[in-house]
Amino acid sequence: MSAVHPHAWAAEAIRRIRADGPGLAPTPLKALTMPAAEGVDIRLKDESALPSGSMKYRLVRAMFCHAVTSGEITADTRVFAATGGPVAVAAARFAQLLELPFTAVVPAKTPQEQLDRIVREGGRWQPAEQPPAAVQEETRAVAARSGGYFLDHFADAERAAAAWDGPSVADEIFAQLRSERRPAPEWIVTGAGTGATSATIGRHLRRHGRPTRLAVVDPENSAYFPAWASGCADYATGMPSRIPGIGRPRVEPGFLPGVIDLVIPVPDAASVAAMRWLHDVAGIEAGPAAGTTLWGVCHLVARMRAAGSGGSVVALIGDSAEGYRNTHLSAEWLRARDLDPAPYEAELDRFVRTGDWPTAG
Repeated sequence: MSAVHPHAWAAEAIRRIRADGPGLAPTPLKALTMPAAEGVDIRLKDESALPSGSMKYRLVRAMFCHAVTSGEITADTRVFAATGGPVAVAAARFAQLLELPFTAVVPAKTPQEQLDRIVREGGRWQPAEQPPAAVQEETRAVAARSGGYFLDHFADAERAAAAWDGPSVADEIFAQLRSERRPAPEWIVTGAGTGATSATIGRHLRRHGRPTRLAVVDPENSAYFPAWASGCADYATGMPSRIPGIGRPRVEPGFLPGVIDLVIPVPDAASVAAMRWLHDVAGIEAGPAAGTTLWGVCHLVARMRAAGSGGSVVALIGDSAEGYRNTHLSAEWLRARDLDPAPYEAELDRFVRTGDWPTAG
């Protein structure tokens, strides 16, 4: 943008952000058919249809708006993020919309496909000099040295999402369900990375008095399930998640256990098995976090059927299959990490055919 008054620049920046993509149409709500789920409607809210290809787009959009209106991002601000994942891709997109330079400080072994996506969206990346656990602080220091702005999605996403005054993903879900036979689902299911998405949905359910319950799926090594189960707000595992986009080695500020009704721990090999089922049977090209979510959906459907209740389940999936051909969809990659999805594929196949689920209690 050309040099203008800071307030006029901010107003134009907000206009550009709001005009991008999702203001035009909600993301699809797809029906998922499973013979064993007779009596339970399953809907997948496909956030990979967002312009940057993941549900992180909504959070980064809110963070950019919040930073612009707060005066933290101005016409000549350099923006930095400490990730090579979907947050970096979305941040690169919004920075390009505002004609601002963006740099992602990426951990070692970030897949080349992810790096290419950052570049395609107009950003640049540089390798971190510190191990993954220290990349946040390294990036904060890099941003400070250059006088730039550190887009801290773990610390700021939930606060920015709460301040967002446009339709939320929960608003979209209930608007899309109005014409269906079950306009209020029994459950909404999502994963937790920053925790902001589950916080947004949980707040909506309480604000509007919805009868719907919120379930969060959590991969191995993550602190969220043990923190929710134990009530320990500062729980930490010290181990990174192997399911990109969800799970954290520590409880992040945006995770609000009080708005969550159930957290479902999911083995990583089960996430891979469910991702493969989505690809091979349902024809949905989703990533491993979507597999984690599907495993949780099966658990809930089995519980509902065991209780003799019908209803519906809405699950958020937000990662496309792009970038996982050489990782979670690679037999060699799985063997190197001692992950064997075969037993879980058998469990999932048995459930789809018979409704028998080993963890339906």
